Amino acid sequence: MKSYSESYKAAGVDITAGYTAVELMKQHVARTMTPGAIGSLGGFGGLFELDVTGMQHPVLVSGTDGVGTKLKIAFLMDKHNTVGIDCVAMCVNDIITCGAKPLVFLDYIACGKLVPEKVASIVEGVAEGCVQAGAALVGGETAEMPGFYPKNEYDLAGFSVGVVEKSRIVDNTQMRPGDAIIALPSSGVHSNGFSLVRKIFNVEYADVHNYVDELGMTLGEALLTPTKIYVKPVLALMEKMPVHAVSHITGGGFYENIPRSLAAGCVARIKRSDVRVLPVFELLQKTGKIPERDMFNTFNMGVGMTLVVPADKADEALRVLAENGQDAYFLGEIAQGEEKGVELV
Repeated sequence: MKSYSESYKAAGVDITAGYTAVELMKQHVARTMTPGAIGSLGGFGGLFELDVTGMQHPVLVSGTDGVGTKLKIAFLMDKHNTVGIDCVAMCVNDIITCGAKPLVFLDYIACGKLVPEKVASIVEGVAEGCVQAGAALVGGETAEMPGFYPKNEYDLAGFSVGVVEKSRIVDNTQMRPGDAIIALPSSGVHSNGFSLVRKIFNVEYADVHNYVDELGMTLGEALLTPTKIYVKPVLALMEKMPVHAVSHITGGGFYENIPRSLAAGCVARIKRSDVRVLPVFELLQKTGKIPERDMFNTFNMGVGMTLVVPADKADEALRVLAENGQDAYFLGEIAQGEEKGVELV
């Protein structure tokens, strides 16, 4: 007998819609399967066979995050197949800051009304993010919660686990004044600061379909640009040379995130003119009349991740990153200072 409850459906939860959604998302999940993934969707837990061959002291590294109020833009655009990339990116970009390779990912979707095609579209994006990160989508949860979420809205969060050899964990113990700071460009606003973005552009009411000359696309398209996933090029670089620190530039911008990776007595010295600021941030600052300090303390400003490498390895680092499809450039240097922080001069 198939599972069905007329009473539950009358309360706003359609069990059969959930089954349909799972069937629709299977094709996307299949794209993410890696050698360690076991089983398929439908179980109570996601299985992954951890291969630690050649590792002496494997350390598991986990990360979790959500997409945040960027989802409001997806609702206005009625476009749902990219926010899943953001969800994966926010987790796996954190994991690689300590040198870990992402292994598995799980998502959580909560909605007011479960529309199978919409949920499958969301998972399509999650699967694409997993493919970019080399992680298997081993499970997830879709919760229909009428009366808690508006009918046409949802929330999306995720969780990832990776592994790193203990002796190769990236920390700041080898950082020295004179080390080079390398910038990995962002694809846009990524998934941070959207409460301010929405206030500046008044996106609750503005037409997100309006074409903006400065952006070369509509406002909605620019704001929905998925977060860049840096996993594969960064891990490739770590195979070639020592990386002394990595910072994922998320909410809080330069001033909050870069110091998190600095060693005691070190500061990040960056020339403002060397930062390749993207047009969307120039438009945000101009439209909202936002002080520059606040811009750099809220947004990534065109830099999604920073790496610290020995100065004599900097040119090679740029070459290795380029060989792995990642644009990069010199952003600054590590200098001596009494208190960890960023000097933007």
